[in-house]
Amino acid sequence: MTVSRRDFLKGLSGVSAGTGLAIAPLPIASFSQSANPAEALSANGLIPEAVAPVPTTPDDALAELIAGNRRFVTRRRLLPHQDTSRLTEVAETQAPFAAILSCADSRVVPEIVFDQGIGDLFVVRVAGNVAALEDVASEEYAVSLLHTPLVMVLGHAGCGAVTAALLGGKLPGALDSLIHEIQPAIALADAELAQLKRNQPNKVLKPGDRLTYAVKANVRLQTQRLLQSPIVSQAVDAGRLKVVGAYYDLATGVVSILVD
Repeated sequence: MTVSRRDFLKGLSGVSAGTGLAIAPLPIASFSQSANPAEALSANGLIPEAVAPVPTTPDDALAELIAGNRRFVTRRRLLPHQDTSRLTEVAETQAPFAAILSCADSRVVPEIVFDQGIGDLFVVRVAGNVAALEDVASEEYAVSLLHTPLVMVLGHAGCGAVTAALLGGKLPGALDSLIHEIQPAIALADAELAQLKRNQPNKVLKPGDRLTYAVKANVRLQTQRLLQSPIVSQAVDAGRLKVVGAYYDLATGVVSILVD
């Protein structure tokens, strides 16, 4: 069966109208095999559902990030706020529902990992997701001026910056200043591992366990540094803000919330 370009575009518009989704063109065969275009979209990992309301509370913001990550992992992405109409909508102002301090690693892209779009997340990316002065200032901007209800520090498996801190030694250029921000987390991780060994003397640690503990300890360390900011801490005390740490598994795509 031959489908004209006009009929193809008409079929797309019937699915995407009012959803705010950016829908990538699908092969015509996808529609010829199914009378329902929505089924073809679902088969390609795109779910033609209405985008959820923008979260306004810390708990709702965290729930949306978790839900978005679940969509990403299960290949049921909504791809919200990624069309050209969204550009016009947020051209004059922004109101991101979450601020994320993430590693600059090319494999960790918060907008993709949490299935969000333009204007949804205020993302600060720096190697090792360290809360240095300028990074704290950026998060303060999100909290105080944009009234963002959630701040997340997002570490990830196999972090190169944390690995460098574990190895020690002199690094070239400004890299030493970066490692200096992470170094205290190594001591915290080693203390946790020593306590684990005391509590479970028969437990055998796997290669890479020390790095995993160090990455998570670094997330907690940088979270505590953010909480030392009066702007951040006052918003938390007032109930307007939640600050959480999280860990991203590169192999599975799953984000886990770290609990102290």
